[in-house]
Formats: sequence, C-alpha cells, structure tokens
Amino acid sequence: MSVRSLSRAKRDPRPALRDSPAGPVVKWVGGKTKLLPELLARMPVRFGRYYEPFAGGAALFFRVAPERAVLADSNSDLIGLYTCLSGDVAGVIRRLEHHREAHSEAHYYATRTRWNDREASWVSADRAATFIYLNKTCFNGLWRVNRAGAFNVPIGRYTDPPICVPDALRAAGSLLGRTTLQCCDYQDAVTGARRGDLVYFDPPYDPVTVTANFTSYTSDTFGALHQRELADTARSLVARGCRVMLSNSDTPFIRSLYKGFHIDRVKCARAINSNAAKRGDVDEVIITAGY
Repeated sequence: MSVRSLSRAKRDPRPALRDSPAGPVVKWVGGKTKLLPELLARMPVRFGRYYEPFAGGAALFFRVAPERAVLADSNSDLIGLYTCLSGDVAGVIRRLEHHREAHSEAHYYATRTRWNDREASWVSADRAATFIYLNKTCFNGLWRVNRAGAFNVPIGRYTDPPICVPDALRAAGSLLGRTTLQCCDYQDAVTGARRGDLVYFDPPYDPVTVTANFTSYTSDTFGALHQRELADTARSLVARGCRVMLSNSDTPFIRSLYKGFHIDRVKCARAINSNAAKRGDVDEVIITAGY
C-alpha cells in the first residue's frame, strides 16, 4: 500500500480544468464540494467516459463537466430530479417559483405530507421541484428517510433559503442533458465501464464510531459486507483497465479493504451535526488505482 502525502495536490503539474457554470442543485449529506480541490488534484490527466455510481449532490461531476458521463444513484427521486432538469428545466423553475412565494412553516409541512402520500399523483416537474424545495428548506439540508421510506426532516431555520435559482438550474440541466442517468445499484451502473474510463465511487461512509452509522440517502443500509463488495468491484474495474477513485472514512477497516491501492489521508470539514460543537474537520481517505 502506498500512502501519499497531501503535498501531491500542491506539486501536481496537470493543467487546471475549465470552469464549469454548473454546480450541485441539492444539498446532500457527505457532499464533496469542500473536498473538490483534493479530488481534482488526484484525478487522472486523461480518461474516457466518467462514471459516478453514488451520485448524491454530484459535486465532482458538475465541476468536471465531462463530455461523456454516466451518473447513477439508488435514490429514484434524486435521479428523477436530474432527469427532469435535463428535459424540462423550465417546468421545474415555474413550480419552484410557486414554492418560493408560498414558503412558510405551514406550506413546508403540507408539502412534506403530500410528498409522503403514496396515493398522491405527480407531474414529473412538480415532483422534481418539490424535492428541491424540501431539500433547500429542511433542517440542515439533511435529506433523510425512515425505514418506511418517508421523508421525516423538520423545517430548517432559514431567513431566505435559495429555493429557486434559475441560472443554476439551467446550467445543471444543460450538463445533465448530455449525461446518461440511471437509477440502479452501483454494480449495474459500471457494467459498461471500459479501459481508460474513470469511475469515482463516493459510497455511504464506513462509520467511525458505533453511533455514527447514518444512512440518509435511502431506507437501505450500507454495511461492512457492502463495503467489501464495493472494494471487490473496484478491483475488478482496475483489472479491466479502468481508472478508479474512491472516497471514504479513514478507518482501519477501509484501509485493509484497499491494500495495494494508493491511499491519501485528507481533512474535510463536516457541518452537519445537531451539536455545533461536534462540527469540524474529520479525517477521510481518497483512494486511487489504475493510473
């Protein structure tokens, strides 16, 4: 196992990426916006198609703005949002403007109730806009569902939440329009990856403590067995000739799974915690192989 220092980011000679007008349209637990400089410094200079099987807020995807990409997630509403932005961004904006005008505590909880009503019928743009509205106005942007699949986060304490930002939505929609979007398991998402392609895995992190096992994306859990299966998938992709990059918690278990890969420890600020005193920098790892 090769453990490289953070100085690589400072000495890396690769050219800077062009600026992308697009950025994440939802807040997401474990989002990579603050880790982007470290991720960008460790990307391969060249690659074919870009794959991100645990899309979430897709901060790296939006920053890289790849010409050819596969973006996937097991959260059907998230992929539904991205699909709608790629085909009907104007419809999403119109409905978000309504939410912005109506926003109040009563409107939030009425909207959350309708979101969780399995009998409710939806137009795709309405569903997508509602996803953004709840995400932007809930407590800490903490998208969390219970075991029954119901979104249960209370309203956040915001003075002027960014419910509708048309230019940002249009930029995201333009990039998503040239992207293959899939709602599926990460293993299915990478079946088409070929030699020279880049696969970036950002899975639910291995818990640092017993009480830190938080899975907010879907009602499913991602435990030790899943982490082992992911490591096996990463190795098979490298054997196939793919370039692989992965982020996770810096734990002995994760380091043992990726023995033989390049592993860098990085610091990342984490702001989502009900106790403000427990927010701050945490140790993570960026793992690379195949280049």
